[in-house]
Amino acid sequence: MAILGDSAATAAIDAFGTVGTAMVTPFKDDGSIDYPAVEKVASHLVDMGNDMLVVSGTTGESPTTTDDEKIELLHVVRGVVGSRARIIAGAGNNVTAHTIDLSQRSAAAGADGILIVTPYYSKPTQPAIAAHMRAAADSTDLPVMLYDIPGRSGVPITTATLLELADHPNILAVKDAKGDLFASMQVMNHSSLVYYSGEDALNLPLLSIGALGVVSVAGHVCTDKFAAMVKAVADNDLSTARALAFETADMVDALMNHMPGVLSAKAALQAQGILDNRGTRLPLLPADEEQMAFVTAQLTRSGYLSE
Repeated sequence: MAILGDSAATAAIDAFGTVGTAMVTPFKDDGSIDYPAVEKVASHLVDMGNDMLVVSGTTGESPTTTDDEKIELLHVVRGVVGSRARIIAGAGNNVTAHTIDLSQRSAAAGADGILIVTPYYSKPTQPAIAAHMRAAADSTDLPVMLYDIPGRSGVPITTATLLELADHPNILAVKDAKGDLFASMQVMNHSSLVYYSGEDALNLPLLSIGALGVVSVAGHVCTDKFAAMVKAVADNDLSTARALAFETADMVDALMNHMPGVLSAKAALQAQGILDNRGTRLPLLPADEEQMAFVTAQLTRSGYLSE
């Protein structure tokens, strides 16, 4: 198990940081990417305390952006963030050759690491998942974070497969959104893979069993308290960490349980004046007025928006 201060944990934290947000991709009214708004969101997130930004993750609407747009997003975010945060490129998809190409292009564009999601829709076998992940990790010298999210991909990365992949020198970490705490604990117990919570509702439970950080959607709003929670757990102050989890619970619920996270995150950023436009690309529709009012009301109740 990787624990704070050992070589595996140090390598992963150096590569990825501890507090990350999977950032949204802002669009203009005509559906094109609003790169000045990208700069504004990236700066805002880092100013709030993120030391990691995931660019072109699912929350960044990666299924609907082109490869050229993904690479330009990396350049733009790097240009405004500089060395203040690690930039992790969402390069995974359900075509192995495409994943390899995008991983290599992302590395050339200056990404600090690569996030590789389980191939979705095809429901590959576990040996096929392992082969896909190894091929992606072999294609670049960048550190790799595996993304285990069976609710989206259709299949989990099993404990046995994760333990097998742990021996790859570039595969350092797992973004865990599987919702199986015991399975996650088993991987942490029997490998040096470093875990990051990829499910905001389970941030504290995962941190309490050994995860060293978070990769969040609710971090568009709650980074300050998530960063404090990560620190509190690292300091073995579970009382403080629990209080922070309770303080953020209603905001996490509003952002994660009532609409796709990208809709609620963009609605929240617009309500706070960070974004002018909460538009999305089909097949997503932006938050409607009722959803916008719902998110705005919770921002106010939670102290993230003045009345």
